[in-house]
Amino acid sequence: MDLVGACRAFVSVTERGSFTVGAAAARMSQSVASRRVAALEEHFGERLFERTSRRVALSPFGRDLLPAARRLVQAADVLLHEAESARLRPWRLAVPGTCSTAALARLVAEARGHDMVLDLRLAPPAERLELLHGEHVRAALVAVPADEATWSVPLGLAGAAAAAGTRRVYLETLRAGRGHPGPARRVWIQPEDDVPHIRDPLTRLRDALGLRPAQLAVATDLTTAAADVLSTSDLLLCSAAQAGELALDWRPIGEIALGRGYALAAAGDGDPRLVRERLGGAIARCLGPDGRTGAADGAEGA
Repeated sequence: MDLVGACRAFVSVTERGSFTVGAAAARMSQSVASRRVAALEEHFGERLFERTSRRVALSPFGRDLLPAARRLVQAADVLLHEAESARLRPWRLAVPGTCSTAALARLVAEARGHDMVLDLRLAPPAERLELLHGEHVRAALVAVPADEATWSVPLGLAGAAAAAGTRRVYLETLRAGRGHPGPARRVWIQPEDDVPHIRDPLTRLRDALGLRPAQLAVATDLTTAAADVLSTSDLLLCSAAQAGELALDWRPIGEIALGRGYALAAAGDGDPRLVRERLGGAIARCLGPDGRTGAADGAEGA
């Protein structure tokens, strides 16, 4: 028996003094209201109403039961309201600033199709962690090493001039001799990639190849780094999708394989599985058309 539904019919019929009017007020048919009240009477083994030809009147047992029935119906209504509010509470999500506006718009639209409201915060890796730890967001796409990643994006080097006849860019070709005129070519790291699992291997490779310290530089922002690359022979560490947006020629790095890794983390004791399971594919598209979903979560993100 649906105890809440039965009590709802009982309370509504009581308050309106009529099965017809009470059923309509409770948004059910008269026959449904009658069956629910009858089921309640059978359950308790007592009559709730003294039925007359003009109206229904509460029996003594019905009068005793009415306050508790009202409290149950009111509690159920509060629960339904709270559940709906929780379902519609925005998912404040911190995402990389490298995501395109179009991809983010599609992510938000897809979330709405799942009755989810996304409130996005664009931020670099360190700030995303601060937002998450301070619980200013409910979840964040955090930068992680490839072996911990749910989504990964391969990185390479891009320059303004096409590298004719080459399929990869080798950092050793950037080594400048003592008599080299002018500044040596640099590799720019944008803020999104200024994380240990990307920056440190590049730094070790730079030192192993004998490049100058200044040849590996961290940019304050992507726009500044791209401007330097467009006006010089410098290179930008980026994804193939970013290179395409900037009209740069992109190649993988010859000596090392690097990639952005991302995992979805929730603030406090939250559970991000709902977002990951429903929006994993859309998140992968946001991270870049060349983004890949990790094997561990491939079924969820597909």
